[in-house]
Amino acid sequence: MTTPFRLGLIEDEPAAMERLQSMLRDWSEQFVVVWTADTVVRALEHARQVSTYDAIITDVQLADGTVFDVFAEFAPACPIVFVTAYDNYIVDAFVVHAIDYLQKPVKREEFYLAMQKLSTRLKSGGGRIDYDQLAKAMTEHSVNKEVRYVIRFGEHMRIVSSNELAYVYMLQKGVYAVLNTGKTYPLDKSLDQLEKELDLSRFFRINRQMIISRESIGPMQIVSKSRVQLVLVPPFDQYECIVSTERSPVFKEWISQ
Repeated sequence: MTTPFRLGLIEDEPAAMERLQSMLRDWSEQFVVVWTADTVVRALEHARQVSTYDAIITDVQLADGTVFDVFAEFAPACPIVFVTAYDNYIVDAFVVHAIDYLQKPVKREEFYLAMQKLSTRLKSGGGRIDYDQLAKAMTEHSVNKEVRYVIRFGEHMRIVSSNELAYVYMLQKGVYAVLNTGKTYPLDKSLDQLEKELDLSRFFRINRQMIISRESIGPMQIVSKSRVQLVLVPPFDQYECIVSTERSPVFKEWISQ
């Protein structure tokens, strides 16, 4: 008999955890759950035991943080399937070896297709991230709506639409929005918040300091470690605009769509 693949499950809702386990039992004996966790702390304890699992099925939001708090401290090399109610973490998910991104409530048919994909990946010995799947998921789950922000400067205040944004950057703990006109305004939002709100088909977070729009991209150049250096429109001269190493492959797929 073939040895089953070992799974770790991360989910903080008991009913959702039970449903995942039920669907796994009904689908096949090919997988066995060897550990479960409902918090960042417990997930870290299990995830560090590298030899005890072959893949992870996980939610995003947990009681004490997000699963990306786990992966920031310990990035697993195994495949990951995300099952979540949130559609704003797709890029982060695929950067950490996600092979599928399912949105709750998950239909059994969708879950079984993801398990078949996981089974194929594990039998083949792993493999690289499916960036075509990432680009498809970004298109399907992008927010596709205008977001409006209140900007205060001095004694003045104005409303800015996300359609007016060329890019947003962080400098000395402040966040600034650069409009298509070239004007710059302070923004009372974090980049993490903006990444969750903006349309993923139009905006991309190139590194920890900057989110850019597709329309703001000028000439591009490959630099060290296959990173991509950008010239932005309107011009930006605060620091070099370089797509981080881990996001460069995803960026290349995104920009080609």
